[in-house]
Amino acid sequence: LTLKPWSQRSMSVNQVIASLFPKLSKITGLLAFPVNPFSLPGSTGFQAINFVLKSTGSYSQLNDIAQKIITAAQKSPVLANVNVDLKIDQPQYDITINRNLAGQLGVSMQSISNTVNMALGQPQFNRFVMNGRSYYVIPQIEKQFRTTPDDLYNLYVRTITGQLVPLSSFVKVSEAVVPQSLNHFQQMRAATISANAAPGYTMGQALTVLEKIAKQNLTPNMQYDFGGQSRQFMEASGTMIATFAFAILFIFLVLSAQFESFRDPLIVMFTVPLSTAGALILLKLSGGTINIYTQIGLVTLVGLISKHGILMVEFANKLQEEGASINQSIINAAKIRLRPILMTTAAMVLGSLPLALASGAGAESRHQIGIVIIGGMAFGTLFTLFVVPTVYTYLATKKNKTLAA
Repeated sequence: LTLKPWSQRSMSVNQVIASLFPKLSKITGLLAFPVNPFSLPGSTGFQAINFVLKSTGSYSQLNDIAQKIITAAQKSPVLANVNVDLKIDQPQYDITINRNLAGQLGVSMQSISNTVNMALGQPQFNRFVMNGRSYYVIPQIEKQFRTTPDDLYNLYVRTITGQLVPLSSFVKVSEAVVPQSLNHFQQMRAATISANAAPGYTMGQALTVLEKIAKQNLTPNMQYDFGGQSRQFMEASGTMIATFAFAILFIFLVLSAQFESFRDPLIVMFTVPLSTAGALILLKLSGGTINIYTQIGLVTLVGLISKHGILMVEFANKLQEEGASINQSIINAAKIRLRPILMTTAAMVLGSLPLALASGAGAESRHQIGIVIIGGMAFGTLFTLFVVPTVYTYLATKKNKTLAA
């Protein structure tokens, strides 16, 4: 479905999806669910969550465990439209041949195979031309003689002596139920559980619920993995911590070269957890989530908020070199640098305000970045003015007084 332009509707895509869920679920005998097409490259299918169960055991055992997980998952309000691709519901008829008896009667396996194939398999035996057109010759018995499994017993097969023997003499037909398809994942028997996150929940929350349920039900010969967009999500989520750590490490090393010390950069870096806490608190209050946009905002905050600490620590060091004590230096530095710190914060907060208040197509991504920067700068600045001076009095070293030339 193509929705109307933003200017012509009052509901977002997620609100439309949430309103359709209860309506579609009431349709008896139909599994229908609304989804928003994925924008990530490489994403396939219409369900974002692909939870793969892998096993070295049988498909029957794999199906039993999958059904237990699905039953538990359907009770969770976090998951919706839970399904599995392993469906053992396809009827099949197995033909069991008494090979010893067939051999005694002089009937070969090839003769049995040809007889059943000619009668039921619709083989393309030959071609003939009529009125300039070519037609296949497909031998097959009449429909009324091939409607039930018992009709196989009425077929005859020729022995090596030329005699006709009924198949019922050495063949038994039995009914069975088999999977529609036998899937593998990483060279192991697999069943993929597909689902969507219920309205109001994220993919991360849904995958956490599935992992918890799986750990409670998996047998020792089974494992779980992720596929599709879920696999991309798990791989990308692990890189955020590394990116954040490298950003802090890079700034720390640059500041170490600037201050020619490891203590002063450490004092400056105390501003980072304060701003991060403020960003996450405001993000939680506004109903946001941790995603690629908030991650960009958090990494940006590392550089922005560090400037406050640099302004105070650098000026305090200069005051020490002029003969002031550690306590008096940082107090005077906080007073003198208060104005540029507040101006920097005001510029960033006011500059990010249009992002937080944006509307129209793509507004959700702008909201996330704007909220993170506003919360991190405002909260971080407030506490930086008190925490950095306190930490400076404990960690800073006494600077030698610079002698005038």
